[in-house]
Amino acid sequence: MPVPAPSLDPLDRVLHHLRMSGTFYCAAHYASPWGVALPELRGEGRLHLVTEGRAVVYGPHVGSVELGPGDFVLLPRGVAHNVADRVGSPLLPYLDIVPQLLSQRYAQFRHGEGPGTRLVCVSVRFDDAASMRLLALLPALIHVRADTQEGRAMEQVVRMLADEARHPRAGGEAVLTRLADILVVQAMRWWLANAGEAQFGWLGALRDPQVGRVIALIHRRPEHPWTLASLAGEAALSRSALAERFKALVGQPVMRYLASWRMHLALASLQQGRADVGELAERVGYQSESAFNRAFKRHLGRTPGAVRPPRAGIGR
Repeated sequence: MPVPAPSLDPLDRVLHHLRMSGTFYCAAHYASPWGVALPELRGEGRLHLVTEGRAVVYGPHVGSVELGPGDFVLLPRGVAHNVADRVGSPLLPYLDIVPQLLSQRYAQFRHGEGPGTRLVCVSVRFDDAASMRLLALLPALIHVRADTQEGRAMEQVVRMLADEARHPRAGGEAVLTRLADILVVQAMRWWLANAGEAQFGWLGALRDPQVGRVIALIHRRPEHPWTLASLAGEAALSRSALAERFKALVGQPVMRYLASWRMHLALASLQQGRADVGELAERVGYQSESAFNRAFKRHLGRTPGAVRPPRAGIGR
């Protein structure tokens, strides 16, 4: 019996299942002149929203982007950059910032007195394997202006965020964190809808009716014993037609993509210590732990045990 069609198209599904963890939110007020030097954070994204005043985000990887009230930028891969009221203002090292921690995930920060800039800043880690592949294809910086169609569509979210950041009250952390998460996803949606390069390669393949369906099925059911024939049947194509079309759009054969996807999922789970190897082997479609170990070593050049975080010793 054929697998039911996904309720969302494959690209929507990637965004729908975008999972964020290790998130930290900060509402900041900087009196002019001000500047902060932010180091690279591998595996994490950063978002800066100006709620009052002006700012500029600049650095060798992002150029120079000016922000006014309601403008925000997303740096999906956490590249090093500076945020300041203007280029040339003295930069405060990131580690020298001492925020007022309101919880483990939420803080406020004030630097100096007088007029300046208010921002909401977010650091976020992405967990979903499909999302990690998407992040690798995004530019170093995505800028959403308040005076664009997308910015105007988010005007109410931005206004609520600014209000929660400026006037903390009961439940404010929950409201602020959820609104900030919306902006992270919205920035990605804006780029996907407007960037020409988002129409090609893996992103373009997700939009293709046949190939996109095959990718969605692989993502949804990596443990299934897929073959080229069974996937071709799901796409209503011959095996040769699917093989040719898939490689042309994705850049690799169908079955190699399936194997790579399984290893991507396995690597993420192992690095986060979420499963033992035997359970993981079954979850990504291998009949035995030894077969999984061989495939893992072949694709990634390391054994599963070599990528797992060490367990804390007794008494630690």
